[in-house]
Amino acid sequence: MEKISLITLEYVNTIVKERPEDIHKGRCGRVLIVAGSVGMAGAAVLSARGALKSGSGLVKIAAPVDIFNILQTAVPQATCMDVSELTEGQLDIYDAVAIGPGLGVDESRYLLIKHILKHYNGTVVLDADGINCICRYDMGLQCLKDREDPVILTPHVGEADRFLAALCKRDGKSSEGNSVKALGRQKAAETISECTGSIVLLKGAGTIVTEICSTEEKVPSDKSKTYTNTTGNAGMATGGSGDVLTGVIAALAGYGIDPFDAAAVGAYMHGLAGDIAAERYGQWGMTAVEIEESLPAAFKKVVGK
Repeated sequence: MEKISLITLEYVNTIVKERPEDIHKGRCGRVLIVAGSVGMAGAAVLSARGALKSGSGLVKIAAPVDIFNILQTAVPQATCMDVSELTEGQLDIYDAVAIGPGLGVDESRYLLIKHILKHYNGTVVLDADGINCICRYDMGLQCLKDREDPVILTPHVGEADRFLAALCKRDGKSSEGNSVKALGRQKAAETISECTGSIVLLKGAGTIVTEICSTEEKVPSDKSKTYTNTTGNAGMATGGSGDVLTGVIAALAGYGIDPFDAAAVGAYMHGLAGDIAAERYGQWGMTAVEIEESLPAAFKKVVGK
């Protein structure tokens, strides 16, 4: 296992800076959120709000037309497009793409994800049902292995276990003893990173962010790194919290921050917003909305403006 480092304020301060005075929305990052379905519109709302409140200049949500009214009422700052009309050429204008919150799991959605991974050249943040679709329909995880551009995977423990089971099935091995609980959080995250070629953010208390870069001899290179987060609290164990995190990371990647740093800083800022929300409201009954609404204060605490 890699030596583990801490995601601290000092680390974050080297990456998140004051904005130039003459900046405009087009230079603050264009983010596409592929999320939401009937009954799960809230996940898309929280991701889009997370991105907007983390500095994205322009956010578009690709979702079913049936939930447009909800989205455009809940997030009037974002625009919407019919997810069924998402084509290769439309992807080029975005600085980062987030896929998965509330998306649903079926073969058509998997094919959409596969299409984006194949044709989009920027950073992709893959969360929730984006992860579940790949684990169900691409047991070899080939669409991740084949991709040359950055992918940030943000599984919770259950989704990480699905990844580990898929890897075992791909390699013809028993999945017994190959779980987050059995391996430990750090080893599990590093295993998924190495086997998929992706940056992995394993959510939960002591969030792990890792990137394991293997050499041709199949051993980790000196570019590999593993960090653990130092912000956050038990009040963040609430539905929708991870959807907000997806938006935060997409916003940072869309702004031009290195993908690994975007994941690590995203974890820190999300946790810091949770800490601010806990100070304001207490941990009991705190929701993802309070976390999302505390993001501007978290960035102000780090940047000073």
